[in-house]
Amino acid sequence: MLLQVDNISLSFGGIKALQNVSFSVDEAELFSIIGPNGAGKTSMLNCISGRYTPDEGSIKFAGEELLGRKTSERPEIGIGRTFQNLALFDHMTVLDNIMVGRHHLLKNNFLTGMAYWFGAQKEELEHRRHVEDIIDFLEIQHIRNAQAGTLSYGLRKRVELARAIALGPKLVLLDEPMAGMNMEEKEDMARFVVDLNQELGMTVIMIEHDMGVVMDISDRVMVLDFGAKVCDGLPDEVMANDHVQKAYLGAEFDDDIEADTQKEVA
Repeated sequence: MLLQVDNISLSFGGIKALQNVSFSVDEAELFSIIGPNGAGKTSMLNCISGRYTPDEGSIKFAGEELLGRKTSERPEIGIGRTFQNLALFDHMTVLDNIMVGRHHLLKNNFLTGMAYWFGAQKEELEHRRHVEDIIDFLEIQHIRNAQAGTLSYGLRKRVELARAIALGPKLVLLDEPMAGMNMEEKEDMARFVVDLNQELGMTVIMIEHDMGVVMDISDRVMVLDFGAKVCDGLPDEVMANDHVQKAYLGAEFDDDIEADTQKEVA
């Protein structure tokens, strides 16, 4: 087991974003989190990545407690992520944006940098070779020298994924990697997500609204609603859940739960 989340609760004033949510993710698993808008999905990723501090609960990564550790330490221990809203440096090239993802791996300090030709240059070349491998993997060779801000939305999402995996993470958190894409772009991104999981061996936690993609590529799926866990399991098991069918498939609602469950995923 790579990640163990136990009884995580998070609130903002009187709003309960997460309520006693528990789940686990095995190493090399592709685990998806789904739920209506406002269900707490991104809040959960923010707790794992350190952007939010839960009110209570525990998050263990590779057996070690994450809570209490600095956000900046998460990449160092093997956690990378992408965001709903693109966070690229628009004025920088694709290559340089991806190189940023290698920053925490640089071992040379100011003194060794003074002796550039005796160490730092070799290190930089090694990192560039790694980045070039990622560029090949994600099939973005043709834009490697383009400024990120000039690219189409789908390509920018791909560059952000490249930067996240440039960290060399054991776990990568993908927050709606296919949002806003056309069908062809979605198919490409889904293929890359599967490949980085199966070929590169990275564990993936993904938030995604496209139910077809989620059910097709995920090993397991967890459903959140109003900050609470509804269920988790194999894709077929989750889709058979009554609450999930009512929320996603438009089934008839019982009177006693209609007010709490009638939602559509945007």
